[in-house]
Amino acid sequence: MKITTNWLKEHLDTKLNEKQIIDKLTDIGLEVEGVHSQPSELDNFVIAKILKVKKHPDADRLRVCDVDIGSGDPVKVVCGASNAKEGLMTIYAPPGAVVPKNQMKLVVSKIRGVTSYGMLCSESELNLSSESDGIMELSGKKYEKKKGQSYFSKNSTNVIDISITPNRADCLGVRGIARDLAAAGYGTLKKIKKEKLAQKNKQKVSIKIIKEKNQGCTSFGSCLITGVKNTESPDWLKKKIISLGQKPISAIVDITNYVMFDLNRPLHAYDADKIDKEIIVRNSNKGEKFKALDEKDYNLEGGMCVITDASGVLGLGGVIGGTRSGTELNTKNILIESAYFNPRSIRKTSKILNIDTDAKFRFERGIDPLSIEQGLQRAAELIKKICGGKISKFDIQKVENVKNNLVKFDVQLFEKITGFKIDQKEIIKILTSLGFKIKKQKKLLLLTVPSWRPDIEQEVDIVEELVRIKGYDQIKMIEPEKVRNKNTLNKTQKLFHFLQRAIASKGYLEAITWSFTDSKVNQLFIEKNKEIKIVNPISKDLNVLRSSIFSNLIINLNKNLGRGFKDFSIFEIGPTFSGYKPGEQQTVISGLRAGKLFRQSWVEQARLVDVFDVKKDVVQSLVEAGYNRDKFYIDDETPNYYHPGKSGRIFLNKGKEKIVAFFGEIHPNILKKLDIKVEALVGFEIFLDNIKLPKKSLKNQKPQYKYSDFQKSERDFAFVLDKNFKVQELIEIITNVDKDLIKSVKVFDVYEGDNIEEGKKSIALNVTIQSLEKTLNDEDLNKINQLIISTIESKTDAKIRS
Repeated sequence: MKITTNWLKEHLDTKLNEKQIIDKLTDIGLEVEGVHSQPSELDNFVIAKILKVKKHPDADRLRVCDVDIGSGDPVKVVCGASNAKEGLMTIYAPPGAVVPKNQMKLVVSKIRGVTSYGMLCSESELNLSSESDGIMELSGKKYEKKKGQSYFSKNSTNVIDISITPNRADCLGVRGIARDLAAAGYGTLKKIKKEKLAQKNKQKVSIKIIKEKNQGCTSFGSCLITGVKNTESPDWLKKKIISLGQKPISAIVDITNYVMFDLNRPLHAYDADKIDKEIIVRNSNKGEKFKALDEKDYNLEGGMCVITDASGVLGLGGVIGGTRSGTELNTKNILIESAYFNPRSIRKTSKILNIDTDAKFRFERGIDPLSIEQGLQRAAELIKKICGGKISKFDIQKVENVKNNLVKFDVQLFEKITGFKIDQKEIIKILTSLGFKIKKQKKLLLLTVPSWRPDIEQEVDIVEELVRIKGYDQIKMIEPEKVRNKNTLNKTQKLFHFLQRAIASKGYLEAITWSFTDSKVNQLFIEKNKEIKIVNPISKDLNVLRSSIFSNLIINLNKNLGRGFKDFSIFEIGPTFSGYKPGEQQTVISGLRAGKLFRQSWVEQARLVDVFDVKKDVVQSLVEAGYNRDKFYIDDETPNYYHPGKSGRIFLNKGKEKIVAFFGEIHPNILKKLDIKVEALVGFEIFLDNIKLPKKSLKNQKPQYKYSDFQKSERDFAFVLDKNFKVQELIEIITNVDKDLIKSVKVFDVYEGDNIEEGKKSIALNVTIQSLEKTLNDEDLNKINQLIISTIESKTDAKIRS
């Protein structure tokens, strides 16, 4: 929004100078982006000195003057003034300048064979007086020093460019800015003087708003002015229009623009003689066309708010008018439109058609719906004064009434939020000056929000207004507490970050991807849940919310494999989604490992990653987080995107309350469908929402190890048992025989075939036995050996293999 100090002071009675106004605007939240000189048609008219005068070789009444314009070599100007003489200080207009009196643009031209560069001006040509005999004569030594400077520079003013936030549509008019400054105590808001208009006749053009679904216009005000003489705008109006970066067109058009910038009330003027019978405000039909004032033809979609007559579309309501009903210099009768258009309708229409206008900019942010009559009044006053004509009565059609918002405001809330206090009387004074109507209700204030502030909806909005006007500098700076009495993170957050670090410490690189993913990939990782499609996706390959983090990880892993990374481990922690409703999501840590381990090691033999690697990563991370490994229950029921027989799931206890994790090899069919060429691919998923928080604190948690100074012994056992018996259960039974002596149990062979009964298998295990108190003798070892065998045989159908 651009304003000038002089224009602002037409609404604000203040003693502040320009610099002070700029500072105060920023203080109340209206950020000044820049200040620049106002463009003027008179900037090029400079003070000059005639150095030499010669008679024109081919004309008795003309003279050829050498003129010093303060910028190097003199210029030659052919002049017909009788008072042109050597040493005279006068006004010079260069080629390109526009003469104010006749609006003639000067060019380099030959006059009777002599080239003239510009002209020397009279007072009449500059609209300074009616004196046309001779060029201007400037007397005094001060002008000698100002050669080359603009003669009219003393009359120029600066333009202040203000950044208006989208919620402050009321400040897209000069009066709104003046109101804020007055409320902050930087002046007094002047009352708008309303002139009496002679309005005897009714407005003769019939106006009708069609009541239909999604009608974009709720109020349409109009005024017919007949017998006008459209003309060039007066100088004061042209200067205002030019200061805002606009181009003066004609008095009627300039007046509607002026009212828009002055009062934030967009208007539109129709040539009434070009309207066919009546005006109808309705929704457009698909395929309708019209030519707009920007000289472009538009094909309309259905449901756009259009202003029409019996012959078709006249314009897009609140966006842009059409050429068919546009005013011209010969226009005699005009219809002024002052309407209210729905912001949502304006935004939708302008976005589809890619149109950006000053009116659209205001309507889409929400202007004052009760300013319709004020806009008609001000426009009619100016048109009558400048163009004449007879004014009809105002005709305002409505399809719905405007209701002001009501807010109940607790005065004490202000101090609770801002930390400083304002007296209730001052609160009432500030809000009243901003346009609020106030009623006291016990400890509350019942506030009627002004119609020009659609952004005020609740109590915190009132607090924002008060602190903005009172001054943000009133908020005291409080140093942060150096001693932390309470934990910053709760237990759930600590577990989140602990497991995040635990997985990273095992060689996984953390990835951060979208919560959106490609439906084609996502479908491969869905079991029961339906896909959650996105209505307006940012990309065709990000068209659903992810059901599994695997969908994004496997896409990015494949990209890295294509770049030559053969051995790659990545993980991500984030949400997955199971439904559209709030809460139908869970936090998951998912990881993938591809390729080989120890590929380039000279110590270890290279091997492919397998299911036991990811199982170890998951189990170890949970143990590090404080969960008891001995209570874990693991089985082989997993989703269909894991390889059956090479995958498993983990519960924190044998009660199988909730699944804590899945791990295993990714199903080969998925790799085939996605054309992923990898030697091996395994993965895991840990469901944080299913994990009960550990009783022990995760802060500085370190695993406790017990070391023995005594010799360990190893014994191998081979048991023949049922083929479907789970090895994990066998390991747990052996471990629980004597937890103080049995340190580890490892499977080193599984055999089915010759010498083994059908439906049976042989499991060979290595058991490490070690005491913390003494060196075990043969008797101790034989005793523990027999105990292991008898326990296995009693708790299972297994038999020791001889």
